[in-house]
Amino acid sequence: MKQTTIFTPSKPKSYLITAIWLGVLIFGAKFVIKDALPYFGFDPEVFGRFLEYKWALIGHVSGGLLAITIGPFQFWKAFRTKYNKIHRTLGIIYLIAIVIASLSATYLSWTSALAVHWTWAISLQGLAFVWISTVAMAYRAVRLHRYKIHREWMIRSYVVTFGFVTFRWLNELAVSYELGNFIERGPTLIWVCWAIPLFITEMVLQWNKKR
Repeated sequence: MKQTTIFTPSKPKSYLITAIWLGVLIFGAKFVIKDALPYFGFDPEVFGRFLEYKWALIGHVSGGLLAITIGPFQFWKAFRTKYNKIHRTLGIIYLIAIVIASLSATYLSWTSALAVHWTWAISLQGLAFVWISTVAMAYRAVRLHRYKIHREWMIRSYVVTFGFVTFRWLNELAVSYELGNFIERGPTLIWVCWAIPLFITEMVLQWNKKR
């Protein structure tokens, strides 16, 4: 009788992966509850200076929330194996969500962000460009049936998706204020929130490759 293998975090690698996902879920949940959901009350005071651009902001936040929520299910091997059709559907929703969020971010970059400072606008545009580019590469790979490459680009995409969560966390650290006022520290933190995690991710992805 064939036995079914059940995942148990018995190895150090499994413990590490579990710890990483727990961290992702905790930080993601905090961001959703504290920073994202309040906008859906449509309270003018919550939008503040973004009130004029509230629909672009809602598009950006909505797409980001969908992508953050869907991501863990897409990497869950047992789920995507058992529910392959749902996996594909969620993948399409993930793609559309990021496209909407990135286009909204581009609009916000050259309106509300530019009103703050041009360096802030460029840094946000850079994040939006990398965000839509990584998911586009993941989509292209799956269309070519290059599933291993698709998975790698999806990992990169989710790292970038999590960039704004990382930014919020970094921006609240006391040490960040040593960089100066928001105009001085904001652009730096935006680049740091995705460039360094993406570099580390690339090292991990390439570490054990034979060719």
